[in-house]
Amino acid sequence: MPFGFVFELKALNSALVAYVHYLSILLCFGALIFERLSLKVELSRKEAISIIVADVIYGLAGVMLIITGIMRVRYFGQGAEFYVHNPLFWLKVALYIAVGLLSLYPTITYILWAIPISKNNLPNLTLELVKRFRMILNIELLGFSLIPLLATIMARGIGL
Repeated sequence: MPFGFVFELKALNSALVAYVHYLSILLCFGALIFERLSLKVELSRKEAISIIVADVIYGLAGVMLIITGIMRVRYFGQGAEFYVHNPLFWLKVALYIAVGLLSLYPTITYILWAIPISKNNLPNLTLELVKRFRMILNIELLGFSLIPLLATIMARGIGL
């Protein structure tokens, strides 16, 4: 194979991984916004199912985000050395983990909704639970807003 072809293939793979990474961020953010705007005390069956689907999309996009992030660090970014020695990188990773752990409470709750919904019963939501979920979702949205900011700051060599 000619060298140019190999270089172009690597560049194309890098671009595709970056694209899936950015798309994953958008899907995570969009799913969280959908959940935040949809939550209310009196949910219909369709609304409850939509929230569950949005959370599944959020989870899958979150998994793709971490996979493509690792691929970018290891194969397509500026080299692992650039990242692992930058405290902003570790702050970004810690923020991602914190947001992911914070999302477990709503996710587990949504999973538990599946049983009543399958029997045509709606989930029982109190105003306090809705407020708690909204607060969690607001924090997650803030976290997902800060992660790309940290990435752009880090990409410019700040923190080294």
